[in-house]
Amino acid sequence: MAHRILIVGGGAGGLELATRLGRTLGKHGKAKVTLVDRELTHIWKPLLHEVAAGSLNTSENELNYVAQAKWNNFEFEIGTLCGLDRDAKQIHLASVKDDKGNEIVAKRALDYDTLVLSVGSRTNDFNTPGAAENCIFLDSLEQAINFHKLLLNHYLSAHSSQSTDGKISVAIVGAGATGVELAAELHNAARELAAYGLKGIQPQNMDITIIEAGPKVLPALSDRISKPVHETLEKLGITVLTSSPVKEVTPEGMNTVDGRSIPASLKVWAAGVRGHEFMKEFGGLETNRIDQLVVQQNLQTTRDENIFAFGDCAACPLGDGSERTVPPRAQAAHQQASLLVKSITIRVEGKTTPLPNYKYKDNGSLVSLSLFSAVGNLMGNLMGDIHVEGWLARMFYMSLYRMHQMALYGVIRTGLLMVSDRVGRSTVPRLKLH
Repeated sequence: MAHRILIVGGGAGGLELATRLGRTLGKHGKAKVTLVDRELTHIWKPLLHEVAAGSLNTSENELNYVAQAKWNNFEFEIGTLCGLDRDAKQIHLASVKDDKGNEIVAKRALDYDTLVLSVGSRTNDFNTPGAAENCIFLDSLEQAINFHKLLLNHYLSAHSSQSTDGKISVAIVGAGATGVELAAELHNAARELAAYGLKGIQPQNMDITIIEAGPKVLPALSDRISKPVHETLEKLGITVLTSSPVKEVTPEGMNTVDGRSIPASLKVWAAGVRGHEFMKEFGGLETNRIDQLVVQQNLQTTRDENIFAFGDCAACPLGDGSERTVPPRAQAAHQQASLLVKSITIRVEGKTTPLPNYKYKDNGSLVSLSLFSAVGNLMGNLMGDIHVEGWLARMFYMSLYRMHQMALYGVIRTGLLMVSDRVGRSTVPRLKLH
């Protein structure tokens, strides 16, 4: 019997891992590779803020798991992980139901020899009163689409009133990459919506406020990147509040620890990352205080050598001798997927070679402020830390998504997609209007 590799979670890392293992081990019959996800399609998570603002059309950028599996010699199973039996080497998937609650796929169990968990993360609201009830989170495509619909509803309502003095206020908690990029995209969306005739709310009447608990925007990055981003946001008319932890969220807005009250009709929480709640002591596996699976340097879970975890759901040692763990970034998931291709191949082929350890390599950071600016740094062995801004930085930023596509589609198909995207710009609205 072929070695059974089961990958749960079709995010950037999980999908790339399934694709690469399918092209090698699956294609040559050395292993049966199966990917499990609760959705039928994949979209790159760093693009969700663009979906929320309407600057990205999901129907043109989604990847279908069933088709990807057929093209790359792996299998796909739809379902939500609900249990793990380590003794029997089985996972349990909940039943799949339609919009009316009718069961379309029964609850079932899948066997594995090697299990890889890459189920991603959720936003950490730090148990702030009212956050879960009153804020929108951008953890999934569904949530991003929901935000976009709410935004459009505000504009359509104002447009129908035949007035041009309508207002909309948006408060975003968290000045990390998601928060600042969303703010810039929303500022651009306000201009585009008015240009398309929805003039009930003028661009200057969209009030956007970013609220950050730390002393600066992009707290994980250097001042060399943070300062120009902060300056650009303020030039766009976006209010940036730093050193202002939110103590309460109400239907009317945000209340901060320092006594400020920020009114908001749309509230987004984009601060903090933690594992999914169901991962806490999942199957007896070790988890940390934010519900991430604790893994060794080789990405094996600490209590089961047949189970690996990577990406945002895993707490992996940084590899620098400190107690810090790998940051939840797309480049880390990509690097870990590449390592696991080697590690799992070693297991399948029955080699006694020790599994390689993972050490995070920071390739730099890039932040895009919609069409207005981009800034970041690129890190390499030969040239060191290079600071980039403006058009060049935006080109590098856009290349990150193309690199993700090349890992999934290959060079030729990615090139065709780039041509298709270029041609399509002249035939579709610049902003999704539905």
